[in-house]
Parts: sequence; structure tokens; C-alpha cells
Amino acid sequence: MNVDHYRKLEAMYLGAPINRLYRPTIAIGEGTAEVAIDVAPSFFHAAGALHGSVYFKLLDDACFFAVNSLVEDVFVLTSSFTSYMTRPVTGGSLTARGRVVHSGKTLFLAEAEIVNSDGKSVGRGNGAFTRSRIALGPEIGYGEPAI
Repeated sequence: MNVDHYRKLEAMYLGAPINRLYRPTIAIGEGTAEVAIDVAPSFFHAAGALHGSVYFKLLDDACFFAVNSLVEDVFVLTSSFTSYMTRPVTGGSLTARGRVVHSGKTLFLAEAEIVNSDGKSVGRGNGAFTRSRIALGPEIGYGEPAI
């Protein structure tokens, strides 16, 4: 377990430009990651509920960082992802918890669930991830202070 690696991944995640919009929190452990956001009306589709892209982002981020917690030299890539939106969301906060279910030399599988403020499941997802050729380093914000 490399806690320093987890903190560097967390800084990289929080420093990503897209997260200025979502303002998430993240906690990474060995083969696990938890991502949380407060729901904002700016995340809604025309019918007044959470857009599916937000479900996907939470699920993919939780799975991705669960996988990258096990890979200390390079950035991993999502090669495929399936998401299920099981309940509409109109407010509160959401927490996605991801975990690695298979770890190979080049292929990793992970799954995640999103729960709402009441602890009810609102979405699930799973994906396949692979190692990239992008080194983990300051060039991509690995270990840099969050923006």
C-alpha cells in the first residue's frame, strides 16, 4: 500500500480542469476509490434531473482511480465502460465507490455504485482499463497541489 501514490493521484484528479465545474472530493485506497459531489442544477437536463453524463463521470472516475491506485508508473485509460442509471436525482449529494475486481498485466476490470444522500443506490457501472504510455509525473499534475 503506497499512501503517497494515492495522495498524488488525488491531487492530479482535483487539479483536472473539468473538476472546477463539479468540485468533487476523492479518497483513494488500495484498489478502491470514492468520489463525491454535491448536486447542482447546472448538472440537470431539460426535465430537471441529473444528466446521465454526471452518473458516467462519477462511476468512471471511481473505477479509474481504483485501478490507477494499483499502477504506480503510468496513467491508465478507460477502454470500455457500461453505466446504468437506476434512479433519478434532483438534489443532495452523490457518492460513487469503485473497486478493482480483476488486476492483470495489461487489463484491469472495476465496478462502482453511486448512492444518494439517503444511501439509496442511483447508478452502477463497470469498465475495462489498460495501462497507457503516459508517465505519472508533474506534467499531468501527479503530485501537484490541487487548483
